[in-house]
Amino acid sequence: MASSSHRRSRRPDRRTGRRVPVVAVVAVAAVALVVSLVVAFRPGGGGDDGARAVEPAAGAAASGTHTASPSATASASPTASPSPSPKSSTASGSPSPTGKGPAGASASPSARPAAGTAARTAAGTAPAAGRIRPGTTHTGVATAYDIGDGNGACSYGPTSDVMTAAMNTADYDTSEACGAYVSVRASNGASVTVRITNECPAPCAVGQIDLSQQAFAKLAPLVTGRIPITWSVLSPATSDTISIRYKTGSSPYWCGIQAIGHRNPLARLEVRTSAGWTRLARTDYNYFLSEHGAGCGSAIRLTDVYGEQLTVEGIAVRANVVQPTRVQFARH
Repeated sequence: MASSSHRRSRRPDRRTGRRVPVVAVVAVAAVALVVSLVVAFRPGGGGDDGARAVEPAAGAAASGTHTASPSATASASPTASPSPSPKSSTASGSPSPTGKGPAGASASPSARPAAGTAARTAAGTAPAAGRIRPGTTHTGVATAYDIGDGNGACSYGPTSDVMTAAMNTADYDTSEACGAYVSVRASNGASVTVRITNECPAPCAVGQIDLSQQAFAKLAPLVTGRIPITWSVLSPATSDTISIRYKTGSSPYWCGIQAIGHRNPLARLEVRTSAGWTRLARTDYNYFLSEHGAGCGSAIRLTDVYGEQLTVEGIAVRANVVQPTRVQFARH
């Protein structure tokens, strides 16, 4: 239908009061029809039929990229855990370590313990692992040394356990190897399980483990001196539970915290503060430091290399006293 502007009225001409002749009306209509036909059939004229590109409205950008629907952008993978913060190997404001461990760190685990409670949480993903990680086979050599009273760089104190070893500095990894149970296998097929309690500095090479003489003797005669080995981290059966010890000199204003007897290697230690869980820096003598007292005496959260978390409540700041938690990481 033609638009209203093309419709002609038969009303009287207001200027003359006379009616417009019918012939004139027919003539005008014929001319309009001819003009319409010419426009319709000229090249490029008439309707678009979808052939012309649609121009964007003013101020809008034309894009050839389709926006994905929410279902297409959803991810099934879990969010990665935050990567670990840099570790501190110095104990600012604390008694400086001497030899293989810090001053006052040789308290016997037989010290009177205080009770602690813990809650177990299964973390979705394991934390970013250092060099001590499960499922990895390392190649190196084994040597032997006299462990003496069993004390060492991990600051656990004297022990009667002779199935222990010192880890090379690279794999010791700022004490992350401390407390790890390691299966060592010689090329002749013999094997032994040891617990890492010490560090073997240079000239110990990457992959090298310095075993107690008793442990080395289970793989080869001591006179052999040096043998090729492979080793890997274990998650052994144990009846022990984890204990917590505050370092000598600890108070509500500065403290060092150590976990003892954990089945699996410890990946991190956090304390609860007014800002939430705060990760403490780990020293090379196996204490986690709170330089300004944040979280000293509050809840402690332990995370192993498998991602399991244990939250421990009720551990007071009692310097150089071993306090049990009555919990343990799961076996893998």
